[in-house]
Amino acid sequence: MSQPVVDVRSLQVRFGRVDAVRGISFAVEAGAATALLGRNGAGKSTTMRVLAGVIAPTAGQVLVAGRDVATETLAVKRLTGYCPDVGGLVPRATPWEHLQLAARLRRLTDWEDTARDLLERFDLGAAAHRVTAGFSHGMGRRMSVVLAAFHAPAVLLLDEPFDGVDPLGVEATMEVIADARARGAAVLVSTHLRELAIDACQDAIVLRGGSAVAELSAAEMAGEAGAGVYRGLLD
Repeated sequence: MSQPVVDVRSLQVRFGRVDAVRGISFAVEAGAATALLGRNGAGKSTTMRVLAGVIAPTAGQVLVAGRDVATETLAVKRLTGYCPDVGGLVPRATPWEHLQLAARLRRLTDWEDTARDLLERFDLGAAAHRVTAGFSHGMGRRMSVVLAAFHAPAVLLLDEPFDGVDPLGVEATMEVIADARARGAAVLVSTHLRELAIDACQDAIVLRGGSAVAELSAAEMAGEAGAGVYRGLLD
């Protein structure tokens, strides 16, 4: 069997006396998409930040394309595209300036057509040269997804990408996820929105209080029966 692209083994993250993540384990294969589902404070964003190389694990091991996030952090950052749950944009920079900087840092060539296509897909073409300080919350979310997907990463990490986003933005995000899977990337989507999670992903890991309480297929999470299962797991 091939090694999973994302391999999380007994991950623990502690902030002072608070255990934000309590020994969770899961794996995501190439071409697969997994959702992290749960309420606020469940440990979803903390897990995503570890995978993106933003914070270090307290214990356990996290491998991204075979690279250990604790010891090969820069290599992991090169392999991932990360949409954080909040922030991530420079208020005085325009979307085009964000993409220019991303292209320069990642040493991309012939990137302009890809940048224009993504901006148009997310209905940001008309705002390409406006500073992001004036963006609505939904526009900022869409721009964060654009930046995460821009360099076609091996691992796409989308933390709350649907929060405050209109149907057009939701559809564009779904397309980005499908495109990433089609080229063999591993995708992780963190959200509290069960219906969108099962539309975007083939399975879901339900987190509660920093622990993984279930791993279910999208089919098991669908419909009223799935909603009941999800509510039961959160109680």
